[in-house]
Amino acid sequence: MTTATPTNVNAEAIASLDNQLSKRYIELDPDGYFLIYLDREASLICAKHFTNTINEKGLACDPETGKPLPVRGKNIRPSSQIFTGRTAKELCITIFETKEIPCPISYLDHAAYLGREFVRAEMALIDGTEYVQD
Repeated sequence: MTTATPTNVNAEAIASLDNQLSKRYIELDPDGYFLIYLDREASLICAKHFTNTINEKGLACDPETGKPLPVRGKNIRPSSQIFTGRTAKELCITIFETKEIPCPISYLDHAAYLGREFVRAEMALIDGTEYVQD
């Protein structure tokens, strides 16, 4: 059995790159968006799905009113579904692989983003640290 030799990892450089990449433009998924949070009492990662439409300016809008959704502040709209999992993998399987529930994601980059966020949420759940969605 071969043991991997640790390399020098520059955590600051990795964090800087990650912050830079988080500022890039992404096209919004017309099938909706998710708000991710932890339910620490139940030891669950939770993902509320909200529907939206995308207007001609590329802004996410409330499908009922047609008004752009606020970027900051409280979201008072009801979610269309709530997904939960004990791990990032379990949550991804529930959202992407459950045949009885249509997958509420139409863009692969959105799916990749969710996978990354679910792993971050899982690590925060394990470590007891704060989780803030990127």
